[in-house]
Amino acid sequence: MPIEAWYIVALLAVICVTFLLFKRPIYECMFYGYVLMTLLTGEVGNFFKYIFKTSTDTLFYAIIAFLVLAKILDATHAIDSVVNVIVAVLGRFRGGAAYTAVIGSTFMGALSGSGAGNVATTGVFTIPAMKKSGVPAHLAANIESACSTMGNMIPPAGVILTALACYNEFSGAEMSQSTFWFACWGVAIWFILQRIITTFIFCRVYKVKPMPKEEIPGVKATLKAGWKNLLLPVIILLPFVLDYFFKATFFTERLGAGAGNMSSSLLLFTPGLAAVYALLVNRKALKEAKIVETVKKSVSGIVPVGATIFFAYCISNLFSATNVGTNIGAFIKGWNLPLVAIAFIVPLITAVLGMVFPGSAQTKIFGTTIIAVFAAAGGNPLLAAVMLPVITGAMEGMTPPLALCMYTAMGIAGSKFKETTINCLIWVGLHYLLAVICLLGLLPIMGI
Repeated sequence: MPIEAWYIVALLAVICVTFLLFKRPIYECMFYGYVLMTLLTGEVGNFFKYIFKTSTDTLFYAIIAFLVLAKILDATHAIDSVVNVIVAVLGRFRGGAAYTAVIGSTFMGALSGSGAGNVATTGVFTIPAMKKSGVPAHLAANIESACSTMGNMIPPAGVILTALACYNEFSGAEMSQSTFWFACWGVAIWFILQRIITTFIFCRVYKVKPMPKEEIPGVKATLKAGWKNLLLPVIILLPFVLDYFFKATFFTERLGAGAGNMSSSLLLFTPGLAAVYALLVNRKALKEAKIVETVKKSVSGIVPVGATIFFAYCISNLFSATNVGTNIGAFIKGWNLPLVAIAFIVPLITAVLGMVFPGSAQTKIFGTTIIAVFAAAGGNPLLAAVMLPVITGAMEGMTPPLALCMYTAMGIAGSKFKETTINCLIWVGLHYLLAVICLLGLLPIMGI
């Protein structure tokens, strides 16, 4: 086994020991891991070099921007309007509250980089609603958990941006963000469908009934009260849709090389525009002093996540400079495993890593190597790249025994550990099987 593989073992060991044994926050554990890697690789003299390189990475700041946006949407209660409309439309159906969780949590999760944070923000509404409509507490917890983590694989989630960076590093060229996003949406459709079908089956098994009529808001009333917030998905997604369809035929003809710069600027421009819009249309709920306080709380709330991702980027930059990923990839390629074996093995490995590593961190550190391994086995490297958020970001906090999302949902639902864990394993197993099927190229995927 190459020395680079032992670097990975040492990295995981120091993170696990400091996190599990000494109970240190994960961002601190990642820093210790970075320090250890500079020592083992003999790069101590370049300690600040990789820190500086990370601090100038546009994708890192884009992830932070979307995290801040998620906090602002939560503070302005903009997401409540979206969820209320879903309840008004679906609440009258059997298990309607559960489908509200599927759609609402998926939408919110796509805006944030934290599955557990998404559970906390949307789960306080969806979990009680599910329990009132007859969904058992442990099932309500897992529906919210599974759907919240799924948001991390749907644009504009931060893990998507990290996966794109890995693909660009592998290919040696810069792919359009919009093209990559459409491929991610193509994958996400199958997993959204899987969550809906699974929820449908569980609602039949537990004989869930529709929500009480008196608890269902009127469609007209919710649309009248929250139609402005319903424009948020349009504000966020429309620029990328236009860039995808009209970049070559409209923007390039008028902007020339500047069209590529426009595509890149969308990553930083869009969350800021959406945040300003959310603050304006919900300004009655937030006075100027409260807006300042909200921004302050938003920054403090994302610092731990941001610090974790930052040091993961530092480790990734260090690994790239010392060819750690390349050498490990070459070692795995030497096994000459068939694509089928890799499709089964890699998601298992990332599921285990997801117990400790945030999705963005795991993708940034191991993403390029994973893409290279799939490509060497005859797989489609673009497919492997868009599947990275599926097997890293979506599995983050979902896999027992260190499932932070599940624990957060359990706290809201008041469910028991044993039955919640057993049900959680079903969701994890189904997600894993669908990931294998997609990696094998057995399903048609839009954009690939």
